[in-house]
Amino acid sequence: MARLQKFPTLSIIIPTLNEAIHLPLLLADLNAWPYDFELIIVDGGSKDLTISIAQIQGVDVIKSPKKNRGYQLRIGASKSCGDWLLFLHADSRLDPKWVRRVNRIIQKNTSESFAWYFDFKIKKDKLEFRLLEIAVALRSYFLQRPYGDQGLLIHKDLYYNSGGYSSLKIMEDIDLITRLSQKTKVKRIRENIYTDDIKWSNSNIIKRAIKNAKLRKKWRQGYDLEMLSKEYNS
Repeated sequence: MARLQKFPTLSIIIPTLNEAIHLPLLLADLNAWPYDFELIIVDGGSKDLTISIAQIQGVDVIKSPKKNRGYQLRIGASKSCGDWLLFLHADSRLDPKWVRRVNRIIQKNTSESFAWYFDFKIKKDKLEFRLLEIAVALRSYFLQRPYGDQGLLIHKDLYYNSGGYSSLKIMEDIDLITRLSQKTKVKRIRENIYTDDIKWSNSNIIKRAIKNAKLRKKWRQGYDLEMLSKEYNS
């Protein structure tokens, strides 16, 4: 008798901190997934309606004892049951075609050997945003360095074999992707993920890119993470 192939399951993990404005939109995008999936929200101490919004949607929220995105992601992964993990920032939006592409990836056994990321986009018609998108695409493809706002789709076995997220307050995405790229290739999902334009609109993109590059260099040199976190948020 032929064995029935087990359909791969998906766990979606979202760290939150005061995301009441963004969370309902992302949850609406995720509801397009046609199969059962596990949704894990790990909250870092929201003071707004983030937790209430999640609970209205029937999502159990894990309350993190630390306001620390790396720690929140690590907790979320440790509580997950899915064969595949999809990590997303709460201020992200997904293209409607994400379902087809992700479903196609997780149903192929060969996909388990790679980590996967979305194409970074900003939903605002501005030349400097288009240039930023091109720069991110080139960095992600040639340097194998997609960052957290591009999402991360990864099989659970590869996630744990690479050490998973470290409990870092900042640079948690670069830390993991560096370890992953030493083990395997990081590939495009070939669908868009849209990030909130506010954090880019309120600053000079070139100055912000230079500042972020300096922060990454300091992190690699072993500077104190608490100090880097304050500098990043200043």
